[in-house]
Amino acid sequence: MMTTEIRKVTVAGAGTMGPGIAATFASHGYDTTLTDIQADALDRANSTVDMVYTVLVKEGFLTQNAAEAGRERLTTESNLDVALQGVDFLVESIPEELDIKQAFYREIEPKVGAEVILASNTSGFPITKLAEVTEFPGRVIGMHWSNPPHIIPVIEVIRGIKTDDATVAATHAVTNSIEMIPVDVLRDVPGFVENRILYAIMREALHLVEQGVAAPEAVDEIVKWGVGFKLAAIPPLQLLDVAGLDIYNSVASYLNADLSTEQGVSSAITEKVEQGNLGIKSGRGLFEYKPDEIPALMQRRMRMLLDVKKALTKSDAG
Repeated sequence: MMTTEIRKVTVAGAGTMGPGIAATFASHGYDTTLTDIQADALDRANSTVDMVYTVLVKEGFLTQNAAEAGRERLTTESNLDVALQGVDFLVESIPEELDIKQAFYREIEPKVGAEVILASNTSGFPITKLAEVTEFPGRVIGMHWSNPPHIIPVIEVIRGIKTDDATVAATHAVTNSIEMIPVDVLRDVPGFVENRILYAIMREALHLVEQGVAAPEAVDEIVKWGVGFKLAAIPPLQLLDVAGLDIYNSVASYLNADLSTEQGVSSAITEKVEQGNLGIKSGRGLFEYKPDEIPALMQRRMRMLLDVKKALTKSDAG
C-alpha cells in the first residue's frame, strides 16, 4: 500500500498513549478514529486531545488551523466494527498483555481488508508473536512510539520474521508524513532498542538505591544533570568515541562485572505494587504526589520535553 492510499487511520486503545497518537495523525491530515471498549476512556481521551493540541499550539509545534482541522478529523468510537470501517492503517495500543493482544488481532483481521497494515505500539512483545495468530502476517509490523507520543519524535519500526518489505516501506512513509522519525530495529527482540536501554538504566538506578549508594532523589539528579544531559546532545555510541575507546575499554574491564545483573524485578518495585503504590496514578510510588500538585507537575515536565525538542531540532538543523 502506498502512503497516498492511506487516508483513514484507526487507533485502538484510548489509554496512556492512544489519544496522543490519534491527535498526531489527525493533525497531519488523516481521518482518524480512536476506539476503546470503555466509553469513559474515550471521554477522558477527548480532554487529553484538547490538551495535546493546546500545548503544541502554544509552544509553536502546531498551527491553530492544524489543531482545529485535527479536532474535526478525529472521532471516537466504542463500537470496534464501526471504528474499522474504511480503515487503511491501524495502530494497536491496547494493554500490554500478550493474550489480550493476540485475541485482538484474531478478532479484527477478518473485519479489515488484506491490504490494511496492522501496526502495534507494543512496548516489548516480539512482533512475530503477534503476527503468528494472523492469516496475513506480512502486514503486521511494530510501530513503537515513545511517551508522550505527540512530543517525542522517534518511532521504532520493527519487522517481524514475516513482515513484508512493502509494509516496512509504507510504515516509514506514514511516519515521515506525520513529521516523526522512523528508525529500523533489525531484529525482533523483546523490548526492541529503546526499552532495553531504558530498563537497563532503571535496573541499575534501583540497584544503587537498594545498595544504599545514593538516595532516590540523588540518583535522579545525577542522571538528569549528568547522564541525561550528555546523552541528549551526544548519544551513547558516539559518546564512546568522544571519551575514547581505550578509556572505555579500561573502565569497562572492571566496572561491568560490578553492575547489576538482576534477572527479576527489584523488591523496591514489587513491594510497592503489592501495596497499591503505583506512582503518580495512585499518589505514591518511589516518591509521593499531592493530588492538587500533579497537573502542574505534568505540565512542567511537558514544557521541559518541548524545550529539549526545540533545542535538539535547532541543533540538527544547524
